[in-house]
Amino acid sequence: MSAWLPVAPCTPRDCAHHEGARRAPLPATALLLAGCALTFLGVLSVPGVLLLAPARRDRLTRRWAYAVVRAFGVRIRVTGVPVEPTRPRTGELVVANHVSWLDIPLVAAVLPARMVAKSEIRTWPLLGPFAALGGTLFIERDRLRALPDAVRALAGALASGSRVAVFPQGSTWCGRGGGGRFRPAAFQAAIDAGAAVRPVRISYRTAGTDTAGAAAFVGDDPLAVSLWRVVTAAGLTAEIRIRPPVPAGRGTGRRALARAAQSAVARDSANLPASSVHH
Repeated sequence: MSAWLPVAPCTPRDCAHHEGARRAPLPATALLLAGCALTFLGVLSVPGVLLLAPARRDRLTRRWAYAVVRAFGVRIRVTGVPVEPTRPRTGELVVANHVSWLDIPLVAAVLPARMVAKSEIRTWPLLGPFAALGGTLFIERDRLRALPDAVRALAGALASGSRVAVFPQGSTWCGRGGGGRFRPAAFQAAIDAGAAVRPVRISYRTAGTDTAGAAAFVGDDPLAVSLWRVVTAAGLTAEIRIRPPVPAGRGTGRRALARAAQSAVARDSANLPASSVHH
């Protein structure tokens, strides 16, 4: 086990199941096809989108990512502090808890960023080249010796003014009973680059339940099974809660910064106003 490869106790059998109303097979299939079609349309559009100015590219990314989540039948609710439409000049590290594959387009719908992903994704058909073209930072999570190089690459991206998103728990957790602790490596990159850290909390719910196992993508759950579970879960809502940025200075230790960000993500947000709600 490495610093990048923790193991969550969540399993598909215990955590990934839907409790509530279900869609009939026909409308669920229509949502599945629509979501996959929009995803691949985004893949094919990457080379052209990269030629655009950063501000326009971010707007298109947000609209596409929002459309992907909605196409799979999931509502989006954004709460917390308002987000500036432009990127911070000094870069920004977006850190969030990790529940599902839906987390990636959900974050992109609000905070378009370069993603940090395991190196194996680079070799995936179609999605691998798409991720590379989109500026994904690939890391070898199962090699501890590769960690310093990964931190340097992340710090370089932040220092250049990029917004970078990472899930520092290192693994998906179903959302019940908390989650894994935030690993400190990515926070060292923020300190080295002098970039702020933006904590983000992600949760999924259906009517009458605070957690939605339909969205959980944990353990050895096959992606096809997870996709079908999402599109058949009626009333599924994804909520992304934007916290105020946490400054990262040279005098801040990476472990203390990781704890502060994790505390911000875990904090009860019942009284936070909704900055926008999409149905």
